[in-house]
Amino acid sequence: MNFSHKFIAKLQLIDDLTQPRSPQEENEEVSGSSGLQQVSNGGNYHIKPRGLNIVWGNDERYWKIPPKETDGNKPVELLQVSWLEVTGSVDGLRPGKYKLTFDVKLTADAFGWKDIHVFLMAKVGKRGRYRWARVKLDQGPNTDKVPIPDDTQKLKIEVPNDTTDNTLHFGLYEVWSGKWKGGLEIYNAKVTAITEA
Repeated sequence: MNFSHKFIAKLQLIDDLTQPRSPQEENEEVSGSSGLQQVSNGGNYHIKPRGLNIVWGNDERYWKIPPKETDGNKPVELLQVSWLEVTGSVDGLRPGKYKLTFDVKLTADAFGWKDIHVFLMAKVGKRGRYRWARVKLDQGPNTDKVPIPDDTQKLKIEVPNDTTDNTLHFGLYEVWSGKWKGGLEIYNAKVTAITEA
């Protein structure tokens, strides 16, 4: 099976995983249902850490989640997982083109990122087709947060005029390598309208 077929099989797996879960499975996630964690500014959306759904997010062995009392500017920190799945959604997008980014940073003690990629994926509506971008996280000495993907490999999503389900479903994933990894800070996800020049 070549890379393309493996990737499509994994997309189907992720699509299956994003379907509604049982109450027992929901306990494994930090849920972004608070609504207050999503800020809209003229068609641009800023989803703060507590507005994201994080698999294994309620387990302090795997994630460090900022307290609810914080202003939302503190990142979530991945301590260690082999299955990275951070998802979110934005309801009511107007027809048009958008880009998806996550602001992230690798900590000084990050591990497990060598020779693996993370995938950003997004689709419009439950029945939409995923668009994706593959990103290599740099484990260099850079200590600043960076947007992924960068401007050279934007993840663009189009909401068509004729859609009735205009909810954007998106996520950040690394579920393929089976490697343990840690030291990733996630500051936010952004859905930004693209204006044609």
